Amino acid sequence: MTAPGDGNVRLRAARESIGLGSQPAFVKALGATAEKLGYPLTVTTRTVSRWESASPPWPHAHHIKALEELFGRPLTELGFTPRKTSNPDTPVKARRPLRLNTARRIHHDLPDSVIDDYIEMTACYRRLYGILPVNQLQPAANNHSQLGLDILDAVSPTAHAALADSVAEACLISGRIALFDRGDPEDAHAQFIWALECAQEATNDALGAAILAHMAFGPAISEDPARAEEARDQVRAARAFAKRAEDPIVLNAWIDAVDAEVETRLGDTARALQLIRRAEESYDPSAPTPDWLDWFSPAQLDGFKGNALLAAGHSHEARLTLERVLADLPPTAHKLRAITYADLGAAAAVLKEPEKACYLLVCALDELALTWYSTAMARVKAVRSQLRQWEGTPAVRSLDERLYDWTSTINALT
Repeated sequence: MTAPGDGNVRLRAARESIGLGSQPAFVKALGATAEKLGYPLTVTTRTVSRWESASPPWPHAHHIKALEELFGRPLTELGFTPRKTSNPDTPVKARRPLRLNTARRIHHDLPDSVIDDYIEMTACYRRLYGILPVNQLQPAANNHSQLGLDILDAVSPTAHAALADSVAEACLISGRIALFDRGDPEDAHAQFIWALECAQEATNDALGAAILAHMAFGPAISEDPARAEEARDQVRAARAFAKRAEDPIVLNAWIDAVDAEVETRLGDTARALQLIRRAEESYDPSAPTPDWLDWFSPAQLDGFKGNALLAAGHSHEARLTLERVLADLPPTAHKLRAITYADLGAAAAVLKEPEKACYLLVCALDELALTWYSTAMARVKAVRSQLRQWEGTPAVRSLDERLYDWTSTINALT
């Protein structure tokens, strides 16, 4: 169902009835409501314009909570119609707000031993994430995170925080798979919101900071200039949460690296390199680090650095940095190795070495054949676009034969 021809009059009338005569006033009031509920909210007048349009999109879970709190009525009374799904129980796609739909949640009491078992399973998925093929891992990981959401209210109050903490990590893993491995930012966003809500229930500020930093990647990679401030706002929120967690050294260094990646994508390479230098100066791998922060290492920091150097036009320095990454990676690091080969290929293309660039991209495809990673394939295709002036050469033709074979094509489309 769509709103009347002159827009979503129900929502507009509702905001005007509580004294919010303009969209900027609405944005301010909604942000204050979310702050009262205990979580950060990114909303702009552009978002409100879409909500008040003739075909208002269904808001994200964190927006729904704030809207219903602000107006004191269900979202369906504000001119919104829920999105239809062919199967609401489909495990691969996360489709429903955590605290707003209780259809599948378990309400009877469960023994506290369930929590220890669930925590152990989450740790297993954490370790498997970098090893198992994503096509096999994603459904199982999503089912695990969904199970945690379903049983969250069925344990004793004294044990609730511990379970919420593990469920938050499980949702974060599912979000990482959706965003980085499958290239599905919408699914990732839903998982990150659920992770953030669970981290709040566990009062785990450090994990909340990590989730928020992950959320910055979505708008940063969207290539939508209008979402630049959204990405930067998520990074600022991550820093605020990290400060409340007493500024963990490794977490802060990783947030600096994420911030550098965001700024690289948004075009501020000078700022990105400043952030990389700060991360290098502060990073201490021996500092106390939570188990879930297993994705950050000196090699990954160098990977962030190499990408920023490439974007800034420092191709020779980027090549040296990225070659160091390759030397330091463990044998099972197929995803990071694929990205590193792709970035080295980009450096070779800039340095007018097309044959070397093609060889490096084939190396990246070899790694992707072992463990699919959407982020790396995007890098490979970006470098391939840099090789147009060498179209028709044997090296580029050979690369295309490999890039568009059955395996690579199907993985890229599924």
